[in-house]
Amino acid sequence: MILYPAIDLKDGKAVRLLRGDMDKATVFNDDPAAQARAFVEAGCEWLHLVDLNGAFAGEPVNAAPVEAILKECGVPAQLGGGIRDMATIENWLEKGLARVILGTVAVENPDLVREAAKAFPGKVAVGIDARNGMVATKGWAEETDVEATDLAKSFEDAGVAAIIYTDINRDGAMQGPNVEATAELARAVSIPVIASGGVSSLADLIALRDCGVALNGAISGRALYDGALDLAEALAALRA
Repeated sequence: MILYPAIDLKDGKAVRLLRGDMDKATVFNDDPAAQARAFVEAGCEWLHLVDLNGAFAGEPVNAAPVEAILKECGVPAQLGGGIRDMATIENWLEKGLARVILGTVAVENPDLVREAAKAFPGKVAVGIDARNGMVATKGWAEETDVEATDLAKSFEDAGVAAIIYTDINRDGAMQGPNVEATAELARAVSIPVIASGGVSSLADLIALRDCGVALNGAISGRALYDGALDLAEALAALRA
């Protein structure tokens, strides 16, 4: 199981939000590229990047720090936030991004997801962000009447590389991931699932690893910044 350190970008800085609230942002590093280098030096194999401003704007906003990370760090990175058309997808992949994450458009324009996944095999993931099991879009600001599991199933034959499942109520709250809901989603589809939201300790990672269904990985942010989770120790434990 892969551990994806998260770098959430707001106004050019690496931050963490509490349950997706843009007004509850804690700045952890003014230099996101330096933060990314620190994660890479600790041994991470992937990076998870989110353009928070872009998620609300509907287009890339924090392109400069993302490009700096891609230029300076030699590990693959996936990015979500503000990626809502084929031109933006192509642009990011050309700049060296390993994988784009499509969230809002997965609900509003699922045909784009299918088109992109076909055009760029292995490079398109679907981000499913849910509050109480229901999908939220546009930076988690808008609730939908779409169930997370139903949305995941709808892409079963689309060729997407992964589903990143975030429990919004757990995100940044340091209260542990929703292991049960994540496992339920992973059982419902054959697409690799990455868990996100609430991973706050090594025990949380082990619980996800041992949830009864094979997960592709887990994303952690605040716990790594706060020191509640030691990246090198976590990587070693997951490899053991």
